[in-house]
Amino acid sequence: MHGIAIIDAVQHQPRSARSLSRPRNENDIPVTNGSQATDRIMAEFEADSWAASLTPRLVQFAAVARHEHVTRAAQWLGVPQSTLSRAMVRLEADLGVALFARRGRTVALTPAGRTFLRAVERALTEVERAAETVRADADPAAGKIAFGFLHTLGPETVPGLIRAFRVDHPRVRFQLVQSYGEAMIERMRTGDLDLCLTSPVPEAPDLVARRLDEQRLRLVVPDDHRLADRKRIRLAEAATELFVTLEPGYGLRRITDALCAEAGFKPKIAFEGEEAETLRGLVAAGFGVALLPPPAVPRPGVAELTVTAPRAVREIGVAWLDGHPDTAPVAAFKRFLLSRRGQLLPR
Repeated sequence: MHGIAIIDAVQHQPRSARSLSRPRNENDIPVTNGSQATDRIMAEFEADSWAASLTPRLVQFAAVARHEHVTRAAQWLGVPQSTLSRAMVRLEADLGVALFARRGRTVALTPAGRTFLRAVERALTEVERAAETVRADADPAAGKIAFGFLHTLGPETVPGLIRAFRVDHPRVRFQLVQSYGEAMIERMRTGDLDLCLTSPVPEAPDLVARRLDEQRLRLVVPDDHRLADRKRIRLAEAATELFVTLEPGYGLRRITDALCAEAGFKPKIAFEGEEAETLRGLVAAGFGVALLPPPAVPRPGVAELTVTAPRAVREIGVAWLDGHPDTAPVAAFKRFLLSRRGQLLPR
């Protein structure tokens, strides 16, 4: 399974008891085509839909409903009283429902108006909450970083990186996703991740990737295997063995297949899994042999042999979307990772 964790839950302090933001002028703010994601969302609403028609007037309606007085509401909003009066008349005409009972400039909500106000306040509260969330996530001192990493980097490498980063950024929060390379790259493309540690270092026109370190792979065999007494081995010597590997699509599987091909054979697969340590356990049980990075903790029942030919390593790199704007916490963490080039992995 692919793990997801959030370190430090979001804690927001409301800016004020009033959840509505004061408009800066009396004109409706036009919707701009800021991103493809916005285009997709807006495409779900027709130009003449209720959402498109009513949204600019919801704050005005809520203000009049709360103040029960058009002039006071107009003063609070910073718009002319005549503008606000016309807006409320248009709103009622569009809905075909009387929202206010009027007595001069004093107003009271009708039953339909009270029903509408409850829904409007829920909608405005959600907008306010969304704004506060994205502002909090971008906070330089306590913002959020959505960070993906490989399963094999979970036991030591990633905890060590986060611990070191938090020396200077103690309040920054992490949303962690542990998965395989292709899945993490897709999550970056959908906006779920800011950056990821992966292997092999990806090459794609929409990505920026930087090599950080390399890790030697070992041929892992059962401790009673015919090769177990060896310290070093050429991979071609294991051509007749059964292999346990990660599933197709995992970076380590692609590296295993490529190294075996370079050694002159196609591996015979006995098992395909999702976790390197599961493979190491199956090797100990005599299921086959495996090409794996070093374990965080030595496992009994196996022998780990240095592969002398071909050169058996995997490159570890950091990747992010090209042109994607970084929040201050993400930019700081990216600089931190790049500063660890050649020192990423435990030695």
